[in-house]
Amino acid sequence: MKNFKYIIYKEGKYFVSQCLNVDISSFGQSIDKAVKNLKEALELYHENIL
Repeated sequence: MKNFKYIIYKEGKYFVSQCLNVDISSFGQSIDKAVKNLKEALELYHENIL
């Protein structure tokens, strides 16, 4: 899997993870969950473009 750059910031009670390479973001109640959800979203994105 290609390496992607992302940022994480807190919005209210959730952490938002946003990929800087493609326009995809996700969120979670912890930093770890936000990153895990972003990875899943990126996998789904790549399945659909192939």
